[in-house]
Order: sequence, then structure tokens, then C-alpha cells
Amino acid sequence: MLYLYDDATARQFQPFALTRPVSELRAGTDVIRARWEHVAGTRASGVIAAEHLADFDELDAPIVVGADTVIPAGAIVVNSRCVVSLYARLDADADTWECAGAVCAVRLDRDRPARAFDDGTLTLEMLARGSAAPLSGRWLHHVWDVLAQLTQQLTDDINVHSATVQSITHRGEILGTHTVVVEPDAIIEPHVVFDAHAGPIRVARNATVSSFTRIVGPCYVGEHATIVGDRIANCSIGDWAKIRGEISSSIVLGHSNKGHTGFVGHSYLGRWVNLGAGTTTSNLKNTYGTVQLWTPAGVQDTGQQFLGTLFGDHTKTGIGTMLNTGTVLSAGANVFGATMPPKYVPPFAWGDGEPYETFAPDKFVEVAERMMGRRHVLLSDKHRRFLTTVQDLHAGR
Repeated sequence: MLYLYDDATARQFQPFALTRPVSELRAGTDVIRARWEHVAGTRASGVIAAEHLADFDELDAPIVVGADTVIPAGAIVVNSRCVVSLYARLDADADTWECAGAVCAVRLDRDRPARAFDDGTLTLEMLARGSAAPLSGRWLHHVWDVLAQLTQQLTDDINVHSATVQSITHRGEILGTHTVVVEPDAIIEPHVVFDAHAGPIRVARNATVSSFTRIVGPCYVGEHATIVGDRIANCSIGDWAKIRGEISSSIVLGHSNKGHTGFVGHSYLGRWVNLGAGTTTSNLKNTYGTVQLWTPAGVQDTGQQFLGTLFGDHTKTGIGTMLNTGTVLSAGANVFGATMPPKYVPPFAWGDGEPYETFAPDKFVEVAERMMGRRHVLLSDKHRRFLTTVQDLHAGR
């Protein structure tokens, strides 16, 4: 049995940790949880995460276990912040696994209640036993690390996938010598250019790439994603996303919409995000210095020269929205108007500038349900309760 664990550090990965376990973030080509399932050779039985995520119910994600759940002896508990390599495999004879000098997974020697992990302060080092078997991977120490590591992570992941795809079809004009994988049932229209000079490219099954698109590797386009022209460079575009206009060095978790022109760079789009026409992110300061970013612990210098916007789940922007370097749009925020939003916009903010109003709870859920329906996803009663819980948590109710 496999369980993903959001430790205390992971629970500070805003704006995403408010509305999803960290294991349900995309890193490279795959969601972190799916990476561990691939490495362990089994489906995850559950997620140990913050209490407010108890009713999280999304697509094929496992349940978030309650405090009274007993995690059985022999179960493997892994740290969600470890982006394990798709090359890796768990040593069946080991009880502890280590990645880059830190314990990333343990096999429990006895039953343990989930409440033992309740506040995230229990570390896997405390549960480790025996000598540790090595696992290759990368750690997320900060929320922006997933973007900082994107280029190499994509390169590694696509090379793994290209070795396992049974039917490889080359379509479109290919430049460069890196691998280009177009899976069966993907639609590549005429006049598509795959620029593989700097890295490999993978287009998953049932994706569509429209004419006059230039895809620059390393780059991944997920299942049922639609790319509608312009330059897509060094990106991971998740399932059922729609992307038009230039986007670079960014991750789109999935089921989000950038349906119009406007530059997005070094940014992370959570799920159910919609960017209005002309929404543009700045990803480089005009001083060429490092970018500072709001975090729950205060504003921090990220050490990154390039960093755009972190778009939390269910965020929306109006036509022509301009966003500064290192902006955080928290979950459920809906911003519009001629004024550039501040570098931190709180959850469920609504309006064209500070002080923001609050997105009315019933209206927010109605909009969420409508957008999910456009991607053929039903808002379950459980997830409806979850969205209400998160709003109440933010409002202090």
C-alpha cells in the first residue's frame, strides 16, 4: 500500500496548498502522485494532508485519509515534496529510501494512526529503519522549485516516456536532433514545427496541435490538450488544457484555459484557471535582479532571475490583465480592470483593485461547476463541500 504525505513544509506551498495536496501538483510531465505510483508499481491508497483537504475529490486522485484512519504496517509512506525520477524503482527488500541525502520514503514497521502525521511535523527520518536504499529524484524545498527544475525534469521525463511508447509517429516539420514523440491519435495539423534543438518533445494521445504552432523542446503536451498556435517553449501542458499565444517555461496543471494571445512565462497555472484575452505576465525584472515572492512566512527572495505568476486553482483574469514579476493569485481569485493587481491577491478576491471584495460563495461554486462542465467533469457533492470548507476556512468561519 502506498500513501503520499504532505509534511509541514509542503503545507506552506501556497497558493496551491489551500486547494490540493502537493502530491496532486504536476512536476515535469506527470503529477507527483502518479510518479510515485509508477515507481512503486501500485495505485496510491490515500493521501495524508492538512485537515481542510478532507473532502478533496478530483479526477483520479486518491482520498485524503481522516485522522482516525489507521495506516497499516507494511504500507509505504512517501514525502510528496520528492519528485521521484521515472527511472527509479523501489527496492522490494528495503524499508527506507533516500533521495539526495534525505529520507523520501519509509515502510511502516507497525500500524500508525493518521493523526500521528496530523500537523505535518512528523518527519520520515523519525520513522526510518535500517540502511537506506537510494532513489533518484529532486526535492521541492520551495513552491517555486517546480519551475526552477522544469527544464531538466522535462528532459528526463520525456526520455523515459520515449523509450516506452510502442508506436512513435513523426509528423510536422522537425528541427534539431532530440527525440520527438507524437503518440497515436494525436492530431498534428499542417505547418507545425517541432524545434528539438534544445530538448525532446512529447505530444500525448488525443492532443491537438493546430497549424502555425512552434513547439520548442523540452516540451510536453498532455492528453486531450489543445494548442492553438504561436510559440510553446519549455512547457508542461497538462491534460484537457487549451493554450493559445506565447507561453514559455511554464506548467499548466490541466483543465485550464489560455484561449487567447498574451505572454505567459515562468508561471504555474493550477487547475480550472481561465486567463482573459491579453493576460500577460512579467517574468523578468527590468533590473535583471532576483525575484521576490509572497509566501505564508513573508516575502522571500527566490534567487530566481525569471519568475512570473503562480495562478491558484479556479483563478480568473479579465481582458488585458497585466501581472508583475513574482505575483501570487490565490485560489478562487477573480481579478479584472485596468489596474495592475498587487503581487499578492488573497483567496476568493473579486474586483479591479484593492480593497478587493470577496467572491460570493454560492456564485463561486456556480462558476466552478460551470467551468468544470465545459471540460466534461462533474462537480461531485463531496468536492462541493470541499470548496465551501475552503471558503469558510479563509473567511475564518
